[in-house]
Amino acid sequence: MDVSQLKKNVKVELDGQPYVVVQFQFVKPGKGQGLYKCKLKNMLTGAVIDRTWRSGEKLDEANVESRKMQFLYESGGQYTFMDVQTYEQVELPEDVVGDDKYFLLDQLDVDVLFYNERPVGLTLPSHVVMEVAECEPGVKGDTATNVTKAAKTHTGLTVQVPLFIKQGEKIRIDTRDGSYVERVNE
Repeated sequence: MDVSQLKKNVKVELDGQPYVVVQFQFVKPGKGQGLYKCKLKNMLTGAVIDRTWRSGEKLDEANVESRKMQFLYESGGQYTFMDVQTYEQVELPEDVVGDDKYFLLDQLDVDVLFYNERPVGLTLPSHVVMEVAECEPGVKGDTATNVTKAAKTHTGLTVQVPLFIKQGEKIRIDTRDGSYVERVNE
């Protein structure tokens, strides 16, 4: 694959190890070739490295397979997922799941990533709907500007929401950055 195809969440193979692009920046100096500066996370060890490539360089794409699975439960730092076709269960440790654990709801469909038949990560849907477990009531008259308040979900995720959101309401959250999208009326 060409280095120009790099972007966030792309999987590449370096020195026989699978890496995922965590941060990506294209820099064009005044003269000379453009540079691609990336922060890469090792999908097996979790180590983060910085790499810079010049325009035109080639990279190896990681042989990562994605399988549609459903989140079942968490027990002792192990997150259990089930393949919806074969009913085969796979466990991922908490250090592999990382901050994605705050978005895992019962029976949520995710893509579990496998590298050489070993589970190494997961990809969440772009948005999830969660219920607000606790938040402070909004102050009347504070609506002239985009004032927000902190709201906490049942999974422990804290999100900045508009003042009109109340405890018990459902909200849509962007899983890429953990931000509030909209209130959901069901």
